[in-house]
Amino acid sequence: MRKILAILVDRANYGRMKPVLSNLQADSDVELEVLCTGTMLLPRFGQVVNIVESDGFNVSSKVFMEIEGSNPTTMSKSIGLGIVQFSTEFDRISPDFILLIGDRYEALAASISAAYMNLPIAHIQGGEVSGSIDESCRHAISKFSHLHFPSTKRAADYLIRMGEIEESVFNVGCPAGDYILSLPDDLTSEDLHGGVGKPIDVTKPFLLVIFHPVTTHLDTRHEVEEILEALNKIGMQTVWLWPNVDSGADRISSAIRAFRENNDASWLYLIKNFPPEIFQKVLKKAACAVGNSSSFIRDSTFSGVPVVLVGDRQVGRERGTNLVEAEFNSENIYEKVKQQINHGPYQGCQIYGDGKASQRITKIIKEFEANIQKTISYVDK
Repeated sequence: MRKILAILVDRANYGRMKPVLSNLQADSDVELEVLCTGTMLLPRFGQVVNIVESDGFNVSSKVFMEIEGSNPTTMSKSIGLGIVQFSTEFDRISPDFILLIGDRYEALAASISAAYMNLPIAHIQGGEVSGSIDESCRHAISKFSHLHFPSTKRAADYLIRMGEIEESVFNVGCPAGDYILSLPDDLTSEDLHGGVGKPIDVTKPFLLVIFHPVTTHLDTRHEVEEILEALNKIGMQTVWLWPNVDSGADRISSAIRAFRENNDASWLYLIKNFPPEIFQKVLKKAACAVGNSSSFIRDSTFSGVPVVLVGDRQVGRERGTNLVEAEFNSENIYEKVKQQINHGPYQGCQIYGDGKASQRITKIIKEFEANIQKTISYVDK
């Protein structure tokens, strides 16, 4: 039996890992352990660890590593604290494989600790391209990893071109698609409880907004104010999820609060978090998704929900035809959102997979023999 330690660091992280965890837990050849860290543990982000446990997964470890401040200094210090904490837990649990996903700095801390402890690392969603520090973080995790599960053919090709051994790279697709494609259209207004503002009536059109800080930008507050001005002009009921913990998050939250205090924001409904299935139903049901979340690029392709991508946090990511881009200008954002609302749903596509990623990941990770002493496969130009 192979002991696999899956590391969850935030709400989006869990949403994409959940189908993988379910497959691993159901496999008699696998002993699954779950470690929760980052904003998974914090009440102001919805304490998602409680959802993980209610979904039937045994959280055997909790690592508190987030230092308050939401600035570059606290992000950097949190990585250092995480390395110390992960090392202790990895030594205690003694897993056969560490399973990570994405490009968060919390996952980077775990990959550094695991690599220096000679623990094999499997990485989901490596090889992708985006903006912000996430780009560097994602590739750094790939370099520490021994087994790669990219979500697209291009990402797999990029990993190989960056020197990863071809036999360790498996294009499995995005695990989120495994349940997005099978979700029923049964969203109710009661599913959107627990937020602040006028409740959403899901029988009427609504917008979904997620806007995370871009760590390489300084004027995050002005950027969110432009979005708020545009959406206020539209006036459609809007579900807005609070930003992640990255540098600049406090400026985004402050701008939203100031807007609510100084304007008639009866159209705006703020919420910390949704369980994975509810989030995907909300995304699928939305008249348009607005912001800079990778979910709006990746997850939206399966259903074809209209998306307006604002800014350059996701620059370079592969996307479907359902997405248009907008500048940080309220008038431009207004025009693009109206355009997408008027267009309506697009045809879904399978650029991020066919809904069988979790099965492939489980089969491969329980059989793959990792070479701890990594070598680089040099590719001629």
